[in-house]
Amino acid sequence: MENTLGYPQKKYPEPVKRYCQTLELKDDPELIKEYINRHSELRHWPKIVEGIRAVGILEMEIYLLGTTLFMIVETPLDFEWESAFEKLAGLPRQQEWETYMSIFQKADPNASSSEKWQLMERIFHLYE
Repeated sequence: MENTLGYPQKKYPEPVKRYCQTLELKDDPELIKEYINRHSELRHWPKIVEGIRAVGILEMEIYLLGTTLFMIVETPLDFEWESAFEKLAGLPRQQEWETYMSIFQKADPNASSSEKWQLMERIFHLYE
C-alpha cells in the first residue's frame, strides 16, 4: 500500500543517530491486524510513548511487511542505547506493555524490548 501523501519528517538542529531493528510477528493475519490496531493513534498507550521520549528517543517508526516488523529509532548523538533501554524497561507500564504485545510476537514473552528487537547494521546509503 503506497502512501501518496508522504510521511512528515522531523528536522533537528543537530545531527542524530539512527537505529534500525527488526522483529518477527506470529504468522496469523488476525493477530497482525490486531497488532496494527493496538499501535494506532487511538489505541496506543500514552504512558509508553511518554517513556520512549523520557529515555531520549526523538522519533520512532514501525513498518510492516508480511510478518516482519522494521523499526527506525532516531536519537541525539549522546544517546546510549543499552542504558536508555535499561531505564525504559523499568518505567511504569513498560513491562505490562511488553507482555501485552508478546501474544503477537515470535519472541520470549518475558523479554524486554531491547531483547526482542534485533539491531540491524547499515550496509549502504547513497554515497555523496
